[in-house]
Amino acid sequence: MSKLKLSKQGKELIKLYEKMVKEGYSRRDGVEVKKAFSDFELRKFRNLCKEKISNSKIKTILDYGGGGSNWEEPNFEPSTGENAKTFFDVKEVNTFEPARNLMEKKQSDCVICMDVLEHIFIADVPNVIDELFSLSKNLLIINVACYKAAAMLPNGENAHITVRHPLWWKGSIDTIASNFPNVSYALIASTSYSNATIFPEISHLEQIKHQSFIALEK
Repeated sequence: MSKLKLSKQGKELIKLYEKMVKEGYSRRDGVEVKKAFSDFELRKFRNLCKEKISNSKIKTILDYGGGGSNWEEPNFEPSTGENAKTFFDVKEVNTFEPARNLMEKKQSDCVICMDVLEHIFIADVPNVIDELFSLSKNLLIINVACYKAAAMLPNGENAHITVRHPLWWKGSIDTIASNFPNVSYALIASTSYSNATIFPEISHLEQIKHQSFIALEK
């Protein structure tokens, strides 16, 4: 597995995110926030992801760009008080979050990437998606925000540096998925904080079979 190569702009972005973690950030409405990236983004999609993780018999997870996630903290599932690791019934979780110097980038049964890709410089997006697939043995779950963030970067730009339509993200991921026929992926494209387009889980191999069937029917 080759090391991820980022552009100059991509490397500079990581430094800006590190600065936000250490010093906080300003929002578009002028409010100052002291604790950056503190949300466990997976929580609002927990039931959907639990079904996919259970169906794929996942036991190891890589949380790629984990932000404020804490898989051992109680009350991930408020109704039972379970932490995330127990809720998803997995044995091992590693977290990769360069802004917090968490560098546990390890190939796992499932890679979860929540609210990350929109923070990536557009020229680096294909390489990051390729790495997500290469780190997954069976399943990749991606959530990407398709709207501007409330948070602003220290340089004055919006923190969602790459905002694109859900279908743009779907096409970008499909193109790279063709190189990883053994990995199924699910894409959740959030169009606002409380609304999302959920694309059906699919492997590239299934996509090829479906397209071939349609071609034969014509």
